[in-house]
Amino acid sequence: MKLVFYGHSCFKIVSEQGKKIIIDPWLTNPLSPKNADQGPYDYILITHAHGDHLGEALSLAKKGGEVIAIHEIQQYLLKKGAPKAIGMNIGGTYRSGEISFTMVPALHSSSFPDGSYGGDPCGFVITLENGLSIYHAGDTGIFYDMKLIGELYTPKIALLPIGDHYVMGPKEAAKACELINPEVVIPMHYGTFPILSGKVEDLEKEVKKYGLETKIIALRPGEEYSL
Repeated sequence: MKLVFYGHSCFKIVSEQGKKIIIDPWLTNPLSPKNADQGPYDYILITHAHGDHLGEALSLAKKGGEVIAIHEIQQYLLKKGAPKAIGMNIGGTYRSGEISFTMVPALHSSSFPDGSYGGDPCGFVITLENGLSIYHAGDTGIFYDMKLIGELYTPKIALLPIGDHYVMGPKEAAKACELINPEVVIPMHYGTFPILSGKVEDLEKEVKKYGLETKIIALRPGEEYSL
């Protein structure tokens, strides 16, 4: 099993049984490696409708696999020609074989390229065949109910934004580490553009203030982490 970072908020997960999952599939982001896997994927997860997260979801969907997104994004993609898209909502869990996808809240906004409402933003807790849980927070500010996400789903790995301006920064992400209590945090949504100026070293300093044992793993685009 492995997790691969493709820059910005885009990750690929390969499960124990070889299922391929992509989250926020903006594979043309400025940091994305040239050898990024272009699919097909078994599951395509979208946290919200902004273009830097919706990314190449439609073209990937046409190669096969299931899109999993909030209802409004599902309807949008089906109208655009996606063959299969699963619509759900916050608090629900979609189960496919031995893998489950739980949609959890995020604090952000969400709109399609034409400016129309894209449904509420969300995060996902992905539970793989062997019980390992991974939390992708999506674009979000900090919120105290992250503690509930930690208590209910006990994610071993949390993928947290740290860029600031549009999302939380290192100070808030460190508090999120305390609330969620994962073993590993992989920072995301930083460095893609100058305005996303949050730094990993600042996150590490802030985490130390809480006396946490959380391990911070900063992946370069194209690098993988063994699960």
